[in-house]
Amino acid sequence: MEEKRSFVEAYVLLGIMRAAILTVSFKRLTKNLQQSTATAKPAEVTPQQLAQAVKIGKMIETAAAYTPWESACLAQSLTAQRMLKRRGIPGMFCLGASKDDKDAGKMKAHAWSQCGGTIVTGEAGHEAFTVLSVFRWTAPSGHTLR
Repeated sequence: MEEKRSFVEAYVLLGIMRAAILTVSFKRLTKNLQQSTATAKPAEVTPQQLAQAVKIGKMIETAAAYTPWESACLAQSLTAQRMLKRRGIPGMFCLGASKDDKDAGKMKAHAWSQCGGTIVTGEAGHEAFTVLSVFRWTAPSGHTLR
């Protein structure tokens, strides 16, 4: 039952995040996050938090495969941020860029989210991108893992 709830939550949030990406400025989307340098270290998480974060990341990627709209890396990272913060799990998401090998001179971008040193969404191919910005979130004080 918990998995079904998480899938529905991920699916709905992916839709909300996709709509927000299309209609709201990026600055407004990230206003509640702390922007850090590209060399920022991830916050420490407990093994229990990390296990839950990995599970949520897989759920988001699974839900993204079933959406009729585009649920690319940025929507997945923003969804992960919302779901993890709601559960009191700190983390960060990175925005990176690289030159497109197929189309000289054009840039391509990628976003991935992580908890501790583990990437939970957007891992595939992330190493080909240079980190430009890092956005962190913290667990609300007094929040316990559910």
